[in-house]
Amino acid sequence: MKTMLKRALGAGVASAALLSGAQALMAQELTVGYFLEWPMPFQYAKVMGTYEKELGVKINWRSFDTGTAMSAAMASGDVQISVSQGVPPFVVATSAGQDLQAVDVAVSYADNDNCVVAEALEIDKANAKELEGKRVGVPIGTAAHYGFLKQMEHFGVDINTMEIVDMAPAEGAAAFSQGNLDMVCGWGGALRRMKENGNVLLTGAEKTALGILVFDVTSVPASFAAQDPDLLAKFLKVTADANAVWNAGGDAAKAMVPVIAKDAGMDEAATAETMSTFVFPSIEEQLSQQWLGGSAQTFMKGVAGVFVAAGAIPKARDSYDNAVNTGPLKAASEM
Repeated sequence: MKTMLKRALGAGVASAALLSGAQALMAQELTVGYFLEWPMPFQYAKVMGTYEKELGVKINWRSFDTGTAMSAAMASGDVQISVSQGVPPFVVATSAGQDLQAVDVAVSYADNDNCVVAEALEIDKANAKELEGKRVGVPIGTAAHYGFLKQMEHFGVDINTMEIVDMAPAEGAAAFSQGNLDMVCGWGGALRRMKENGNVLLTGAEKTALGILVFDVTSVPASFAAQDPDLLAKFLKVTADANAVWNAGGDAAKAMVPVIAKDAGMDEAATAETMSTFVFPSIEEQLSQQWLGGSAQTFMKGVAGVFVAAGAIPKARDSYDNAVNTGPLKAASEM
C-alpha cells in the first residue's frame, strides 16, 4: 500500500523537488492556474478583465484537474499563481523541496470536499469498518486524499486492506456511476455527481469537529513572490475585492452568479448552491491567528504528519512557517 502511494505521488513531486529554482516570468504576461467546476468570486473579476486592468499585464488563465498538477506547472515555470490550491498538495510539494509559498486563504469548504460510499453497500458511519477490502478512487496528494486518510483513521479502517486508485475527481465520479468503485473522493461538481450514487460518511460539520479542516490557498513560487511582490499584491487585492462584493450579498452578488457559472462550466443553480457552502475570509481574517497568523502553518505540519504516516511522502519539514508569505497580502490591505 505504502509503495503504491509513493509511486502515485512520485510523478507529481519528484520534478517539483528538482525544478524549484528560478521561475521565468515574461515581462508582460502572467499565467494563473484555477479549477473548473469550482465557482469563486475571483472568476467574475477574471471575466470582466479586472485583473488585466489593475495589474497592467496580459493574463493567461489555465484550468487544472488537481492541485498536484498545479505544483508541477509551477515547478516547471509554466504557472506563476495558482488560485485555490488545496493545502495537502501544497504540503506534498513543499515537503518534497519545492519552494512554494501560500499567500492567501482562497476558500474554506468543509462541505464541498468529501468521500462518498456506494448506496448499494449500505455502509455508513455506524458500520464503516466494512469498507476494509473495498476499492476506492482518490486523487492522491490532494485535500480529498487527506480527508480520506483522516476519516479512515477515525473509523479504524485499515487502508492497507483497500485497493486505492489514484483518480482525478471527474474520472472518479464517472467510474463510480458505472459501479466500478465502492467509494470515491473528490470536490466541487464531481462531488455533486458522486452524491447521486452514494452517501457521505461524515458531514462537513462533523469533519470540522474532528479537526479535518478543508481550505485552499493561493500559492506561488517563492521566486515569483520575491521578484514581483507589487504585482502579486495587486492580484490579491482584486481577488479580495471580488470576495467582499460576494460576501456583502444583495443584488451585486446575485449579478455575479451567471458570469461565474459560465466561467466555471456549471449551471446557475448548481453554482449558487455550491458557493452557499463556501467561506471567503476577508484579508483581516486571513492575517489573523486563526489563519495565516499561525494556525495554517500548524495545520500544514499536521497534514504532513498524516501523509508521512501513510507512506505518501518520505518526510515532513521541521516547520511550515517559511511556506507562508503574508507580505503581499499585507501590502494588498493597504491598497
